[in-house]
Amino acid sequence: MEVRLIENGTVIDHIPPAALFKIITIMGLDRDTEHRMTIGTNLESGRMGSKAIIKITDRYCAAHEIDRIALFAPEARVNTIRDFAVVEKRRVEVPARIEGFVKCANPMCVTNHQPVQTAFEVVAEDGGPAGKVALRCRYCEKITRDFGAKPDTY
Repeated sequence: MEVRLIENGTVIDHIPPAALFKIITIMGLDRDTEHRMTIGTNLESGRMGSKAIIKITDRYCAAHEIDRIALFAPEARVNTIRDFAVVEKRRVEVPARIEGFVKCANPMCVTNHQPVQTAFEVVAEDGGPAGKVALRCRYCEKITRDFGAKPDTY
């Protein structure tokens, strides 16, 4: 084993290595000073070739965090650990809608000029890699494909 077991907490496994730091940022783990964490990248994976993993002691993921993880790592698994045992294994699922999390790419969109919460419909990315998604703005209908490029939009 390359990474130690935890007694209680969350393990986010099967993260593509390129998505690791996005997930750390969107979950606020880069600012978390309360929980012990193990973060590994480029670990061997029979299914993925290489993967990243995050283990967080005494912290559990909220539903909105799991939705956000799914945008960047649609093959990820979120495991809940209690007394060193996995009590729940969840495959993340890309939600049908995302609200208040991603900035619209259209500079003329009302959400970029007024105090309006962003809202997007998740649409499949035609011709793109498996698991790749795009977002359609509810207000201006602009398709946003590169929603993970700017950490300030998290």
